[in-house]
Amino acid sequence: MSMAKAHNYLAIDLGAESGRVMLGQFDGERLRLAEAHRFASLPVRLPDGLHTDVLRIWAEIKHGLALGVQQAGGAVAGVGVDAWGVDFALLDRQGALVANPYHYRDSLTDGILEEAFRRVPREQIFEQTGVQFMPINTLYQLLALKLRRAPVLEIASTLLMMPDLFNYWLSGRKAGEFSIATTSQCYDPRRSDWAKPLMEKLGLPTHILPPLVAPGTVLGDLLPQVAEEIGCQAGLPVIAPGCHDTALAVAAVPAQGKDFAYLSSGTWSLMGAELTAPCINPQSLAGNFTNEGGVCQTFRFLKNITGLWVLQECRRTWARQGEELSYVELIRRATEAEPLRCFIDVDDGEFAKPGDMPARMRAFCRRTGQPVPESTGAIVRCVLESLALKYRLVLGLLEATLGRRLEPLQIVGGGSQNTLLSQFAADATGRRVVAGPVEAAAIGSLIMQAMALGHIRSLAEGRELVRRSFDVVSYEPGQTTGWDQAYPRYVGLIRR
Repeated sequence: MSMAKAHNYLAIDLGAESGRVMLGQFDGERLRLAEAHRFASLPVRLPDGLHTDVLRIWAEIKHGLALGVQQAGGAVAGVGVDAWGVDFALLDRQGALVANPYHYRDSLTDGILEEAFRRVPREQIFEQTGVQFMPINTLYQLLALKLRRAPVLEIASTLLMMPDLFNYWLSGRKAGEFSIATTSQCYDPRRSDWAKPLMEKLGLPTHILPPLVAPGTVLGDLLPQVAEEIGCQAGLPVIAPGCHDTALAVAAVPAQGKDFAYLSSGTWSLMGAELTAPCINPQSLAGNFTNEGGVCQTFRFLKNITGLWVLQECRRTWARQGEELSYVELIRRATEAEPLRCFIDVDDGEFAKPGDMPARMRAFCRRTGQPVPESTGAIVRCVLESLALKYRLVLGLLEATLGRRLEPLQIVGGGSQNTLLSQFAADATGRRVVAGPVEAAAIGSLIMQAMALGHIRSLAEGRELVRRSFDVVSYEPGQTTGWDQAYPRYVGLIRR
């Protein structure tokens, strides 16, 4: 697979806490990855609610692209964007933003699921979409805007999911990429089209939905004014690599065979299996699983679990109180804390919004009759152990639904660096855990860009390339007895 010429690609990877522009180089044998620019992508609170600061993110993207072009010596083969799911922007008929997009952590959708189910039964919504019920989904954000009689819905001509918006600003083309569209709960995977009948039943506009494109689509050339601004050559292809960050993270899983489970670990933990068709049946509905689009004609059958968000908010709270603590220090303190003492349900609604997370954790433990974690180390350990036990619960549901054992558990993304959580996951699940690569979404973007441009041939070839190019760490189950004893306590807590 040796090639005479190396190819450079730029991956714009936007997470719920930070964004990055990564420069990737493929020399025919290995991928190399370098960070061109990293920036905060945190939402901004205004008098009317919590919003995604898309203009600041756009400025950071262009700054990062300019730095990446410089690092590549001006020779770039492609550029691709990925981002988190469910959030969207609305454009008017001239293509301008109608308003600041709401962020999914805003209170806009509080109580919205009950309102939706009054209009269309839960079973019918799942039958048409196959998507996990979360109030933050695009479908319910739109319904909340309608119930508020928000003028933006009357003005809007086009809805673009977050990465689709930046693709439009890069290329001038308004399109909805398949993998990010499936996070909206406005997409029907059986019909391979938007779920317009469902949206019409809910009284939502369908004329705003853009045409859909597949992962790996070349959307067009970078707009001349953007190329000039970032110091790039004319004709740079803008590629929709698979615009949902988790779709790309799963593409970068260095797995062999089909019986692996994956965990894309970051602000969210997304745990699932890779399928060739959606799994929509009473069992997947009962388990509240989701069917999201992957790359190369795959579906990601998974469950969204609140991930390291709780720990991130704890860290921000401590920083506001004057104690700046690195993740390394937090892990050290957690290691020294007493094991398996108290747990939280990370998916409980009270942990979903920004705020004083340590205080909320203590209140939760007090209310549920558990020991209250007082020290920093005890709080961090509580978060990580609760996550590991949630992984065991979800893995069990996943295997029961699919009717097969899944091993190893492949952890990718930023959370794969958390050595304590990775070992806890192995101990709690009793499965071998393979952690890495860290920048999985960016690596997945490079793979899909290389495929779109004919530099590699298949996803299997891309995963082999990942195995050759990036180190991973394996964790074997160790002390499982304590976890086996703690698990029924945890399940009882969840059921309560």
